[in-house]
Parts: sequence; structure tokens; C-alpha cells
Amino acid sequence: MDEETRYEAVRSRDGRFDGAFFFAVETTGIYCRPSCPAVTPKRRNVRFFATAAAAQGCGFRACRRCRPDAVPGSAEWNVRADVVGRAMRMIGDGVVDREGVAGLAGRLGYSARQVQRQLTAEVGAGPVALARAQRAHTARVLLQTTALPITEIAFAAGFASVRQFNDTIRAVYAMTPTRLRATAPRRSVAGPAAGIPLRLAHRGPYQAGAVFDLLADEALTGIEDVSGAPGKRTYRRTLRLPYGTGIVAVDERPGGSGAGTAHGGGWLDARIHLTDPRDLTTAVQRLRRLFDLDADPYAADERLAADPRLAPLVAARPGLRSPGAADPDELAVRAVVGRTVAERLVQRYGKALDAPCGPLTHVFPEPGVLAGAEPDGTLGALTAALADGALRLDAGADRDEAEAALRALPGMDARTVAVIRTRALGDPDVAPPDRPVPDTWRPWRSYALRHLRTAGETE
Repeated sequence: MDEETRYEAVRSRDGRFDGAFFFAVETTGIYCRPSCPAVTPKRRNVRFFATAAAAQGCGFRACRRCRPDAVPGSAEWNVRADVVGRAMRMIGDGVVDREGVAGLAGRLGYSARQVQRQLTAEVGAGPVALARAQRAHTARVLLQTTALPITEIAFAAGFASVRQFNDTIRAVYAMTPTRLRATAPRRSVAGPAAGIPLRLAHRGPYQAGAVFDLLADEALTGIEDVSGAPGKRTYRRTLRLPYGTGIVAVDERPGGSGAGTAHGGGWLDARIHLTDPRDLTTAVQRLRRLFDLDADPYAADERLAADPRLAPLVAARPGLRSPGAADPDELAVRAVVGRTVAERLVQRYGKALDAPCGPLTHVFPEPGVLAGAEPDGTLGALTAALADGALRLDAGADRDEAEAALRALPGMDARTVAVIRTRALGDPDVAPPDRPVPDTWRPWRSYALRHLRTAGETE
């Protein structure tokens, strides 16, 4: 998009571009999302940025009306498999907070200077600035939805010091942490027992019913549960996270479509219970990947609707998503062994929760545990490769390298590899390995197959 096209999106308050870019107004010093309801600024006063971090780096603060830090993530990072795309996914997963820029660069196989240069050139901000913007958003969520002491929030959000936390909140939101907390509605502040309430934003229409149907069909006893009547279901599951464990719950919004509109979006309500609040950013990102909330449904639907076979399916289910995985290693194991064996593995080797939550009793076993307990066959080869790092399926993994490593495992068939690439690696363009599909479906073949399967048609 050129700048004039972006300005037209701002003038029309087009929510389709929320998260795809941000605009800032030089006369006010504020940056916004494209759909901001405020009076449209004059073109000469507007600047455009690829990321919120880039706008913050130029001295602009977040708009209090449209909350640009709460938009869906850019769909570009789901599609792109290059260094910048992988880096953006890893920063979202909290790698910089946990391992620093050196850790991020090491995972990418580049020097820290190269990563800094490529990110700055493409998105207008380096890894430190991108992580800082994410910390600010996490801090705002914790300030406005929990009763945690402000000092605890500073470190839970990933800041190295309280001073750094205070300076960042003032720079981004133009108010102190105490004042920012005071702006939250009283009803939104929850105690520890209620968890952290969140709205997980998405762009465009969202076929929540199809996603919840799939999750209900796949749910593993002990770590997942889907309850409630269709249209009002709640999906719950346990998570193994870098600092501890978590229990998450996501609601299917009434009406089933997730309240998406032709030029807007909606959200899914969620609650997150964490043993360590430092895991909030990672838990949110993993839910977003599971529910495919950062996708661009407009681009996928437009492309696929041009195919005569898919056109009626797209018309019937606009905004159909291709769900990912909350735990890529877990998804790979499940793809290899199937549901019955996976439930046995949970009961035998999964870590029991300190306090079971209804039917949720365990966290899925780590690859290293499974590699030691079940060392034979394809399962043993897979978990050993995951445990020693020969195979990586994390948010920043190179998809082609991961597929090559999977194919090299004994007993691994091509269809299972395709499932892992689609779900664990979040690849939007995976075709079935045993039959041709039209090239016109590219780069959305994963979505095309999801349409066929949801409609009950053969591939």
C-alpha cells in the first residue's frame, strides 16, 4: 500500500487494516489504528508506521480512544517465512524478554547487528523497541485487569527495573502507571481466582463455530475440555509455559461468527490463570496462534472465492480460519500417535496440576520426558529430536528446515508432516501430499483445505 491508499483507509475508518499499519498525527503527538473514531486529521499532518514500536520510537504516544496496542497482529508475519517474519513471531512469543537480542539472533542464525538492521529497515524498529512496545501493552493489561501491586506488574511485564517501567508507561500512554490503572472500569479488575480477563481481537468475520467444532473433536482428556451448547461453548486447556503453567478459557461468542463485519472485526473473550504472571505475553500469543486470530480473512477469501469449487464454500463461511497449535511440540506428538495414545501419554507422563480445575488435571508431557519413557519407533525419534533441538517447531522455526527434519525421522509419513506444518508451524499454504490441488489456491491452500473439510467434502 502507498501512503495515499493508507490515508483513504484512515478516512473511511477501515478496520480491515487495524494492525497492518498505524498512523500518527504530528500536531497532537498521538498514534492510532486506522479505524480510530476520532476526527480524521489533515493529510499533511499524518505519518504512517509499520508497527506501534516505530511510532513510539518517533515520540508518539498511544491514542486513548482507539487503543492501538490492542489490535490484531499483522497477518504478514504469519505468511512470511523469511528472517523478519520469523523474528516478529519470536518477539511476539517473548523470546527477547527471556533471552535478549543475542538469544533471538542465535535462534535465527544471524548476528545481533544483522537482525537489528533487517528489522529496522522493514518495520521501523529493532528487537529491543519491538519488545518494549509489547511490554507496555502487557503492563497496561495487568494494570487495568488485575489487582497485582504495581511493582510486581513491572517485572511480570518483562521490564528490568521499576524505573524503566515507569518511564515506558509515561512515554507510551502519557500518564503514570497509577493513573493508567485508575482509568480502567472498576468492574474489569479481577482478583486472582478469576484470572486475567482479556479480549482477543481479530480482524474481519470469524467463523467461531467451525473452530470450536474442531477443538471439541480433538480435545484430549486431562488437558482440554469444551463445554456448553453450540454458539455458547467454552474451550479450556492447560499450558506449559516458560516460567510455569497456565489454564486458559476462551468463549465462543453468541451468534457463532465472532461479530466480524465487512470493514471491522471482533474478539473472543478469554480468561488466563497463570502460576507466574511473566508468562502472560507468551500465553496470549499461543492462544492467538491456536485460534488463528492474526489472519487476514479478506485476502484469503478474495483469492479462494475466485475458484468455482470454493466460491460457494467461502460465501457460506466468510472468515473461516486455519487453527494452529497452543503447543507445537504437543501437536506434533498428537499427529504421530493419535488421540487414544496421546491421552495415555498424558495420564502416564504428564505433569499433574497442583490444583486440578474440573476435568483439567495435567499438562502435556515434555518431549524430553517422552523420549526417555517411550524411546522406540517414530514417537521416540520425534521426541528425541525435539528434546535435543535437532527439530524446532517454535514460533520462529524455519518451516522448510523443520519439514526436512521431520521427513528424515523413521516412519514419518508425508501426510503427518503436512499436518504438523499446517498446525504446529502455522503455514497458511500447505497442500495434501498425495493429490494435486490448483495453483490458484496459493498462498492459501491450508485455508482452502479447511473449507473443504468443514463442508464435509473430499480434498
